[in-house]
Amino acid sequence: QVRLVESGGGLVQAGGSLSLACAASGRTFSSYTMGWFRQAPGKEREFVAAISWNGGKTLYADSVKGRFTISRDHAKNTEYLQMDNLKPEDTAIYHCAASFPGNLLPVNDSEYNYWGQGTLVTVSP
Repeated sequence: QVRLVESGGGLVQAGGSLSLACAASGRTFSSYTMGWFRQAPGKEREFVAAISWNGGKTLYADSVKGRFTISRDHAKNTEYLQMDNLKPEDTAIYHCAASFPGNLLPVNDSEYNYWGQGTLVTVSP
């Protein structure tokens, strides 16, 4: 069992930065691929980024590539999403998620086993 809790959302102007964190409970955090998804009002949930169990592999959606950076810290059982050069279209509720096994980087939300409750990111023009 893995419990995930996001933090770090908020309101920022376009061009600004925010850093999201996802704290995980459970001794098997290091075994899971960790991902970030987002859901904007009236839209379906979409993949943002994923990182393998040891941080050796990462994958980003084209829409955030070069602007967002995913990372993880096993000592803190925490996953991060650094978001730079934010755009109004990045406005959404951001969810972290865990997928097993940890050597794959799935982009489909159905392949993730555990989810956080989400944190709201709002980017003003």
